[in-house]
Amino acid sequence: MALICYNPMILLPLATFFILINHAHIAYSLPQNPLTPGRTHDYDHHIRKLQALRSSISQTNPVSSARLYRVSSYGADPTGKTDSTDAILSAIADAVAEERDGILMDGISNHGGVQISLEGGIYMISRPMKFPMAGVGNVVISGGTLRASENFTNDGYLIDLSSSSAATSLEYNYEYITFRDIMLDCNYHGGGIRAINALRTNIENCYITHFNTTGIFVQGGHETYIRNSFLGQHITAGGDRHERDFSGTAITLAGNDNAITDVVIFSAATGIVISGQANVLTGVHCYNKATGFGGTGVYLKLPNLTQTRIINSYFDYTGIVAEDPVQLHVSGCFFLGDAFIVLKSIHGVVNGLNIVDNMFSGSNKGVDIVQLDQRNGVFNNIDQVVVDNNNVKGMNLKATVARGATQGNGTSWTVDFNQILLFPRHIKFVQYTMMTSEPNVFPNYVLRNISNNKVFIESDIAVSGSVSVTVDQGLSKRS
Repeated sequence: MALICYNPMILLPLATFFILINHAHIAYSLPQNPLTPGRTHDYDHHIRKLQALRSSISQTNPVSSARLYRVSSYGADPTGKTDSTDAILSAIADAVAEERDGILMDGISNHGGVQISLEGGIYMISRPMKFPMAGVGNVVISGGTLRASENFTNDGYLIDLSSSSAATSLEYNYEYITFRDIMLDCNYHGGGIRAINALRTNIENCYITHFNTTGIFVQGGHETYIRNSFLGQHITAGGDRHERDFSGTAITLAGNDNAITDVVIFSAATGIVISGQANVLTGVHCYNKATGFGGTGVYLKLPNLTQTRIINSYFDYTGIVAEDPVQLHVSGCFFLGDAFIVLKSIHGVVNGLNIVDNMFSGSNKGVDIVQLDQRNGVFNNIDQVVVDNNNVKGMNLKATVARGATQGNGTSWTVDFNQILLFPRHIKFVQYTMMTSEPNVFPNYVLRNISNNKVFIESDIAVSGSVSVTVDQGLSKRS
């Protein structure tokens, strides 16, 4: 007779099963004698029933314990064949339905970083994606593609971070909202993202295309950070045969203290329009529409209070326009294809301007690297302006600081700086010296005139020698 031995350690886990799903406690206990014949079939049967129950419960409640809201659980179609507007809006509404106390601004609920996942799908939408109310904070929407349907409004935005109510008493409508790893296909209906009176908004690793108005529109608020993103009205990599027809604006900043970092703008009539103060652009590459076709890389539309820094950026056949620039800094940039900077007079003011340490490359067509648009009046209030230390190849160097020398034999010397000086008939400072090799001659010489950007020096006796001159157009009035 054969002996069959059972290891009690193997049977121990089969004694009792507990499943805890969203606070539902389900238990099943086997009979006390696990060796009774026929029990194996009952055990497998009960396991299958418990697994089916768990699956049905998880499908009816799309919210995980990690507070991750998956839009497909609400019926969104990841193939983009049917409209997913209502499904995604439902996921957004559920994600912010719970009111939470937090440490954000007054009136802003801290939702703890709750995530709305687009799950790598492509979703067709016919209305803007919006929060159901103002006062939402610390929310992340990420990981998929939104595409406007054919009946999407032409003046709307695929993601609209603006208040639905006509009036709100909040200082800011939203705080710390993050849009990450998203592609927005506007389908030539409206724009990509709009943020109105929002605080500390993150737009990161986004691809926004086919807009017919604006890719990203920021108005009011504070500290919107746009990083590592790509924007273009048409999908191209340069040299597009329809470039003359590009329209729209990639980014509009109509607010203060925002930053655009490591962003590529590859097609639009205007790359970036700025009408707020204290903004900074770093590592931006604009080849949106060539200046020769009427395009502009960056347009600074805030006369008398620019307060903008443009650093280490690349202007590829398109340049910068600044209206009455006051406190504007442009440095470390590369301007290719005869791209240049225009100072546009509105009230004739330019104050606190630095254009330094940039590179300009052109095609030997005689294009000035910095130009003046004085159709509205001449610049007559010029103070603390430095255009210097830029290197140029195939373009005309322009500066506010220049050095020159002339040699002759007589009693007068003239050095003409019109070819290099930026502002006409405007020299604030002159430093000059005379050198002669004639022995026992000590001429007296004096500065006679600086009109028309020409320096005229005269000596009391005829002498053979050279005169060296340094001029500056942008020194402070207090210098």
